[in-house]
Amino acid sequence: MRAMTEPLQPSDIERLVDRFYDRVQADPELGPVFNPVVADWPEHKRLLVEFWSSIALGTRSYRGNPMAAHRPHPIREEHFGHWLALWREVAEAELPPGHAALFIRHATRIAQSLQFGLGLQPRRGVVRTLPVIGD
Repeated sequence: MRAMTEPLQPSDIERLVDRFYDRVQADPELGPVFNPVVADWPEHKRLLVEFWSSIALGTRSYRGNPMAAHRPHPIREEHFGHWLALWREVAEAELPPGHAALFIRHATRIAQSLQFGLGLQPRRGVVRTLPVIGD
């Protein structure tokens, strides 16, 4: 692990993604969700490095739709808490604290967005409804 004062590097993201998804593949809760649908893990990891590089480094190298990619799979609300706990554990083990915190914040927001988009979590905040007219 590098010192926290050094800038985030693509190799940091590659290491994080590689270690994390190795853990996902072996995980008794997440593995059965992802292993049947990922035919080529090295290629999938490459795509995820592009995704996280676009988010953390602004590379704009990712071209895809995470919501559409996750929609057809048997993902349940409880998977998100487990996924985030595993992500936190790996990020904190592989990255300096400041970089780990950045990736954990991003992952938390992404998880919330996916949960909402997949219909697994009600939208929080102000709920605006249309008025009923004519009753």
